[in-house]
Amino acid sequence: MHITNIISQGFGKFAKKEFPSFIQNVINNGYVKFLGLDMSEFRHAKYYKSLNDLFTRELSIQREINSSTDTFISPADSFVTQAGDIKGDLALQIKGMEYSVEELLTYHTASNISKITDGKYMNFYLSPKDYHRYHSSIDCKITKLIHVPGKLYPVNIPYLKKELGLFVQNERVILECFTKDNKLFYMVFVGALNVGQMVFNFEPQVETNIDLQDIQVYEYDDLNVKKGDCLGYFKMGSTVLMFWEKDSVELIDYTDKHVSFTNPITK
Repeated sequence: MHITNIISQGFGKFAKKEFPSFIQNVINNGYVKFLGLDMSEFRHAKYYKSLNDLFTRELSIQREINSSTDTFISPADSFVTQAGDIKGDLALQIKGMEYSVEELLTYHTASNISKITDGKYMNFYLSPKDYHRYHSSIDCKITKLIHVPGKLYPVNIPYLKKELGLFVQNERVILECFTKDNKLFYMVFVGALNVGQMVFNFEPQVETNIDLQDIQVYEYDDLNVKKGDCLGYFKMGSTVLMFWEKDSVELIDYTDKHVSFTNPITK
């Protein structure tokens, strides 16, 4: 295993440990204050039994979801680091840093990669202070989940500017999805340092940041999700990437802006 995986496993053990209530309260309140978490939509920090419990907190006040069946919403509360046109097979992890979308999505998407060529993409970075759950961006059918083992480099802005092909090197989970109009899009959930795990509510067999060498593929015949449905969560912040079939969407420019998972990202 790469050193980033080992470090993340160590942090994960600490984060999931349930300390005596007094100590856990100090840890939780310290985390909230240090990062400046807005807890107005969540339970008080003292109610979370571990740091992981706090990281993966559910909303206690439900948000209103944009009801249009033709627009995508953001998959997460996040900072949009890059968005735009896929140039042939190339997208940007950050300005000036290209990578191959086909390599990212692996040969398990080979039959559909031509549809994504010259399409659109958007990158969503979840910082450690963000709400860590991710949601379905539109009513859709999920046909495939691909789990790709890899490293766990940080995915913050400085590291995106430093490490070539970071998204391709890191562990990731890829969802192949189709809209009601049978338009293809991909959601890619990228692991990062200290994330420890990515959890998917509909597929409990997926275990990330373990000693796994081979790509795992799960296929579905009748897995439908609604816009706004919670798909799962990161155990600490990370990144979601989205890729759309050519000529299927027009993006709203949120580059360098923070969005809520309820924000429409397409016109």
